[in-house]
Amino acid sequence: MLKRGFDIAVSGCALLILSPLLLFLAILVRLDSSGPSLFRHTRVGKNFREFQLLKFRSMVNGNTGAQITCGQESRITRVGALLRKTKFDELPQLWNVFCGDMSFVGPRPEVPEFVVKFRPAYEEILNVRPGITDPASIQYRSESQILGSVPDPINYYTEVILPDKLRISQEYVRSANIWKDVSVIFQTIISLIGK
Repeated sequence: MLKRGFDIAVSGCALLILSPLLLFLAILVRLDSSGPSLFRHTRVGKNFREFQLLKFRSMVNGNTGAQITCGQESRITRVGALLRKTKFDELPQLWNVFCGDMSFVGPRPEVPEFVVKFRPAYEEILNVRPGITDPASIQYRSESQILGSVPDPINYYTEVILPDKLRISQEYVRSANIWKDVSVIFQTIISLIGK
């Protein structure tokens, strides 16, 4: 209850305070390329309930490429590249947190395809709400660049990166507490500043 109360209070305040910035970024996305400002993508949340994860659209509208992003892809727009670098594309997820789909800290939500593939691990991981950030996200903050440097990105993601992220997420779930969450939030801020 304490964690959910924190999520509601902080995400609600953040949405109010950041509303001018959110509007400005939404306009920038629209001016840079045709299509909606927000990108909605199906992810799997707590207890395997699917929800629509929100992001500012950082790719050309209607792209049908791979589920993962690898390096400097041509489908990423100019504004999208900046949003991704600063992680501002993730700001709309404050609404996901406020609505209860996500938490500030928790295992990053995955697409249904990969959840099905790794169902046994997710049986434990999805006992909690997925989050905007978590220890695995910090460790793999350069995931896109890593995938852009290997010959078969999807195979590398499913065979190397995702299993390791699941291991890290399972460790988080087994020992999660409010102080660990605070630590993860500070580590995330530091990693963003250090970019």
